[in-house]
Amino acid sequence: MNTVVTTATARRTLETAFAEAGVQGHLFAQDIDGRAAVGLDEDAPVALASVFKIPIALAYACEAEAGRLDRTERHPVPLRFRDGGIGISGCADRVEMSLRDLVGMMLTMSDNAATDVVLRRVGLARVNGLLAGLGRSHTHLVGGCSDLVGALLAELGATSLAEAQPVLAALPAEELMRLSVCVPERTTRSTARDTAELLAQIWRDKAGPAAACREVREVMARQIWPHRLASGFGDGYRIAGKTGTLPGWRNEAGVVEHRDGGRYAVAVFTRAATPRELDPEADRVIGRAARIAVDVLRAPVAAGR
Repeated sequence: MNTVVTTATARRTLETAFAEAGVQGHLFAQDIDGRAAVGLDEDAPVALASVFKIPIALAYACEAEAGRLDRTERHPVPLRFRDGGIGISGCADRVEMSLRDLVGMMLTMSDNAATDVVLRRVGLARVNGLLAGLGRSHTHLVGGCSDLVGALLAELGATSLAEAQPVLAALPAEELMRLSVCVPERTTRSTARDTAELLAQIWRDKAGPAAACREVREVMARQIWPHRLASGFGDGYRIAGKTGTLPGWRNEAGVVEHRDGGRYAVAVFTRAATPRELDPEADRVIGRAARIAVDVLRAPVAAGR
């Protein structure tokens, strides 16, 4: 069990940072190789958004190591999985890829279509069963990306994400908060603590076979988005992360590694009252809050120099 060492000063600093960004923040950061942790509303339910692609990737890697699937299997990407977003999701023509490359698209750029193909192959029940077996009792998936997007579009009376944007922008805050994909209890969910602890298990090779955990770590380290978690860290740090975005929600979970060997699992979830498509302050506060937490965890290291 981790020992939460959040100081009153750190708590006030975190609360101020989130308030200045106009969001409610949930954070948990832990020393992967120690017991210390920093938390802020870490046990409150949160909407995972695309952070849920981490356990999907883990289940795929475990299945591959068990010999129940072949990483080089080739799968077509159905048009029904393409929502017009990034990567394969925006492709107009026939696409076929290996499972291994689909997982790469899923984690590095958060490709929704690739995610749904991988999830269909692995199975939703297997992902949730893996999470339960790892003790991640607060983390649960209700479906894939097309299920979440479909539910959102149905509630908004829209036929595409592009059509949904102006509808979302016009929604009063109280109606936004009631959308099923935004309510943790009604959607794919977790807590900041549960998410960070899953990452710590992966980084310790305790979430499955060592080769499976290593595969997930290596792909997460290739994520292309630097605007959230990584924005809080400069030279001397290596970041492996996964972002997640839904109306009002901006999230990222990942591992921050220092060149001196320190490793810190961090999960930051933010919820705003308005669904702005572009919200740089909410993006940046994820990195700022993560840095505050990691600095607290590293304080004994710095003091010993």
